[in-house]
Amino acid sequence: MPQVLEFKLPDLGEGLTEAEIVRWLVEVGDVVAIDQPVVEVETAKAMVEVPCPYGGVVTARFGDEGSELPVGAPLLTVAVSVGADAGASEEGAGAASGSGSGGAGAASGSGSAGAGSGSGEVESSGNVLVGYGTGAPVARRRRVRPTAVAAAVPARVPVAPVVPVAAPDPVPDAVPGPVAVVSPLVRKLARQHDLDLRKLSGSGRDGLILRADVESAIRALAEGTSAPLPAGFAAPAAGAAPEPEAVPVSVASSAGRTVEGSAAQRIPLRGVRGAVADKLSRSRREIPDATCWVDADATELMAARAAMNSVAGPAAGPKVSVLALLARICTAALARFPELNSTVDLEAREIVRLPEVHLGFAAQTERGLVVPVVRDAQARNAESIGAEIARLTEAARAGRLTPAELTGGTFTLNNYGVFGVDGSTPIINHPEAAMLGVGRIVPKPWVYQGELAVRQVVQLSLTFDHRVCDGGTAGGFLRYIADCVEQPAVLLRTL
Repeated sequence: MPQVLEFKLPDLGEGLTEAEIVRWLVEVGDVVAIDQPVVEVETAKAMVEVPCPYGGVVTARFGDEGSELPVGAPLLTVAVSVGADAGASEEGAGAASGSGSGGAGAASGSGSAGAGSGSGEVESSGNVLVGYGTGAPVARRRRVRPTAVAAAVPARVPVAPVVPVAAPDPVPDAVPGPVAVVSPLVRKLARQHDLDLRKLSGSGRDGLILRADVESAIRALAEGTSAPLPAGFAAPAAGAAPEPEAVPVSVASSAGRTVEGSAAQRIPLRGVRGAVADKLSRSRREIPDATCWVDADATELMAARAAMNSVAGPAAGPKVSVLALLARICTAALARFPELNSTVDLEAREIVRLPEVHLGFAAQTERGLVVPVVRDAQARNAESIGAEIARLTEAARAGRLTPAELTGGTFTLNNYGVFGVDGSTPIINHPEAAMLGVGRIVPKPWVYQGELAVRQVVQLSLTFDHRVCDGGTAGGFLRYIADCVEQPAVLLRTL
């Protein structure tokens, strides 16, 4: 008979503690293969497709699209085929919360054993995400529910719809004791709407109260008795005073007047937007930043780029972008001014100068601003940097960037000129020490060789951590950048 295994949300790495369910890729009753992606989640750093380590029939899903789950919370359960002698027990998916190193060793050994032994062991994946492995999970005894799938089937299993039924007895008053809530977000949502969690019966495993339960209770209270209340939620007593109507929110206009209108829209700060907000706020709190800027004549740089891209024959390669040239100039400048490729260790009260340049660049996507990182940029030429920037930009727009591709930067280049603006005061990408901002390159009047001429001019802005260097170092760095932009031959001397 089948054995029902629970697959928990794995640790996706980089210190992430929760993820938002964006899209379920399977339905209850679907047959899944080992390592088949079953859900698409969004973390604070990337969109990730999570593969299931078990093959079988999906018997339950936990969490609606748009809800957040902490690492280690159940994602789904799968009925897998096992030997008859194993039908009385169920192996827990303890591997979903095991350590990364232990999971790795176990998974590599159990994948082959489950595949060919036929001894009743569950076949599982040998692949390992950070923090979980699927080989040799710790077994634990528990009663198999009679409503579990009766047998594993080779095709999709039709599942009867769940019909809500009214609670037969009134809900007792709240009693002291722990509430079955794991997520702090669920508790916060309940507090915001004055909900007593002790009067809710959770739909999660072992009565766990999920975000969907609280939202359902909020909707039920808002709609009155016309909508069915969630199981276990106390309905208002007959004759009780009606709930007060929603009062429009007073919003201060730009002119200082108070405008009465509809309720203000509240947008949760979570996912990428929340991560950006946290990082920028921390940067402002911890880093004493300063900004300097300079206008530079980019005419010669644009001419050099046109010459590079006009080469034909065997020497021709991919087109070199302006961003790639500026990135290569940055790596040359950081070699001369290593103070700006640093970070500050507050606990040790030390400035840590980093040997490699992992160059981040700001990229605007539908999910918000992200900063992909070009690894070891100091060892790349302009063509190599440009190819990597193109690859990471495409992955960012498609939502395929991994957490590793979004972290570990040591210096950031921000080309806000693509938005048609000339200048800005960038906020440092914590915990880095500096960011170079580049405005648009446009024709402007410029004194060239003693005469007024129309030249291609760009404004460069450098925001730097004043703890790692003073204005002289920052000014020297920015001036070297400007010199390379104005006379690309200056850069050739350092190559």
